[in-house]
Amino acid sequence: MLLRDRIIQYMRRTDYVPARKNELGQALKLTRKEEQEFDEVIETLLTKGYIARIKKNRLCIPQDANLVSGTIHFRQSGAAILIPDPHLDKKDEAPIRISAEDTWVAMHRDRVLVRLMDAPSRHRRRSSGRGSKGEKDKEVFGRVIRILERGRTLITGTLEKAKLFHYVIPDDPRLVNDIIVPDPRKTSIKPTPKVGDKVVIKLIEWKQRHVNPEGDLVEVLGRTHEPGAELKAIFRKFDLDPTFPKEVFKEVSSLPDRVKEKDLNGRLDLRDNITFTIDPDDSKDFDDALSIENLSQGRYRVGIHIADVAAYVAPGTALDVEARRRGNSTYLIGTVVPMLPDKLSNGLCSLKEGEDRLTKSVLVTLSRSKIHHVEFANSVIRSRKRLTYRQAYTLLKEDDLNKARQLPLPPAHQTGSTGRALDSLSDPELEELQSSIRGLWSIAGSLRQKRMRSGSLDLDMPEVKIFVDENGYADRMELIEYDESHQLIEEYMLLANEAIAKILKDHAVPAVYRVHDKPDEDRLNEFREYLATNGIRVGDLTSKPEITKMLTKIKEHPQGYIHRIQFLRSLKQAKYLAEPKGHYGLAKRNYTHFTSPIRRYADFVVHRIFENFLSRHQKRNPLHRTRKYTQADLEGIAEHISITEQNSTEAEREHNKIKQLEFFDRELSRKEKTRFKAAITDIKNHGMFVELVEAQTFGLVHISTMSDDHYLLHGDGNKLVGKRRKRKFEVGQTVEVVTERVDRFKRQIDFRLADM
Repeated sequence: MLLRDRIIQYMRRTDYVPARKNELGQALKLTRKEEQEFDEVIETLLTKGYIARIKKNRLCIPQDANLVSGTIHFRQSGAAILIPDPHLDKKDEAPIRISAEDTWVAMHRDRVLVRLMDAPSRHRRRSSGRGSKGEKDKEVFGRVIRILERGRTLITGTLEKAKLFHYVIPDDPRLVNDIIVPDPRKTSIKPTPKVGDKVVIKLIEWKQRHVNPEGDLVEVLGRTHEPGAELKAIFRKFDLDPTFPKEVFKEVSSLPDRVKEKDLNGRLDLRDNITFTIDPDDSKDFDDALSIENLSQGRYRVGIHIADVAAYVAPGTALDVEARRRGNSTYLIGTVVPMLPDKLSNGLCSLKEGEDRLTKSVLVTLSRSKIHHVEFANSVIRSRKRLTYRQAYTLLKEDDLNKARQLPLPPAHQTGSTGRALDSLSDPELEELQSSIRGLWSIAGSLRQKRMRSGSLDLDMPEVKIFVDENGYADRMELIEYDESHQLIEEYMLLANEAIAKILKDHAVPAVYRVHDKPDEDRLNEFREYLATNGIRVGDLTSKPEITKMLTKIKEHPQGYIHRIQFLRSLKQAKYLAEPKGHYGLAKRNYTHFTSPIRRYADFVVHRIFENFLSRHQKRNPLHRTRKYTQADLEGIAEHISITEQNSTEAEREHNKIKQLEFFDRELSRKEKTRFKAAITDIKNHGMFVELVEAQTFGLVHISTMSDDHYLLHGDGNKLVGKRRKRKFEVGQTVEVVTERVDRFKRQIDFRLADM
């Protein structure tokens, strides 16, 4: 048994009394080897929150002392919630509420130790320590008593000056305290930081809540709100590096510019097949391509071809080590922080039009949604055409080929390429391409219907994409509908991922799997109550059919987008594990990631594992160097890439919010304001909250801007009514608004009604 487990097991004994470290060591009767690692293991257990230190340096299990460890998440108000740590043998615990005065010196995303209470401190003082009656008794409150680990030590923000000192306003509004910094003229930083600059500071230990935290100036990124400075701040905050180490560039320089003839040995040659890619307008790296062959008796053979990145990146090289460290590519607005250097991600591995490319192919023989046979092969393809989703959708829906030819191309500064138009194809070539796409959709549509009947959740939502101009400023916003062209690609990627997962699981091959656990019943019940408060009655959401009915019901609701977001928050996050535990959202027992090796390390690892599997079962030597992973290797990789994925997701969300604010800030300077269609989502006595229908942006229409009358909150609290003209505004109503005010520090947008 591991020493860690021995310590925890001993401390969970019913006769255990909290003891000091040396007393605990004596009681455990440690071996000489265990004595050498005892101190380090204890500190690790304390840091992770598995054990806690209480008065007189005694150690205990946190729950035994009414303590809980976890990550604290602040709101802009200063209040917070604690997400408890997932302990070794415990299920996920419900979040714990922490009032502003009980946060001590914690900061957003710190790992902390919290003492549980029946009410916030201010309430306990008023009621002599007794909790309030009724519903409040159900809530769990806590008070921070120790900082286990700072969430971050480097903070980005804007330098400002008071009368006697300088301070920094953090970029993240959930860091509620300004941070005091030394006089920038007395630092060695060049250029000297100026008021209004975007800067990086290193946090100094903060111990006293009644004084502001302090930090040292580390770097100047540029002027606040300039695109370059904001982008650099995202890089620093989320530890993203757009450049690669010298060792990586050295290895990349030795790679060829094109696929060599000798690399084709042992590969299935599919270059004569009609193969094509379908991706967003501004994509530069193409992981996957599709092909379809019409067989006899109503059967088809669909080819799902995935870039064979492992053919160029050998295990243990600098390229491999750096790709693992990054875990995945991060897609920010107007730029990307790639997992692999440009020569691979946008060149040798990208399935570009008209270029030979090495691939791993999943070849599926099927009729409609019935799968008859699946084959796997190392292959070589040559894409006939690089299609955008808009082009593919037009070919699906329109019989007039000229409409597809006339589709406008995105600006070159967004794509790095201009060769996208379909007018380079002859009519027979375009007709052949259209026939392939329609054939693929006829099968994909049936696969999708079958998947939904099996319990897969329809969580697809429109996406608002922000585009930038040549200078990096947010230039326009476009609502991207998740139409049949997107669904077509999704179904075949799911098909390939499931096929790979199933064969690896059936042969007991250790691998990395994509796992989505069932949601907690309590979270689903909370969401059900939330819908009820919005007038939406649904059944028992622990039943998949009831969830399907609920999703259908809210899809057309005026506040459907908000409700779907809230539902997603009630689900658990998908993650990577080294065991096939299934995917709840997709209703699949076997699922992995195989189809995006250019941008995800998980897929890259599965490619290597699958290459070993193919070579073993086909009794041939691997086509390229592979690595045999142990179970411990895979567990470590799965945990690491789950963390990097979450980090990238947060970076992408934050940059999207910054660009969204930038777009509406620029709206303020327009002579003729843009009118936005908006739905009223909530009514308060100080105004109404709205969501822009196409931009999916939230904001407030303050009652002070409603100047045509004196508006009062109606008795039911769901509408504002004009005192004189009786004009009404209520939840669910659609209005037109223009931008009124943007606070980029608080990240708030105010609108006003367009007709006032």
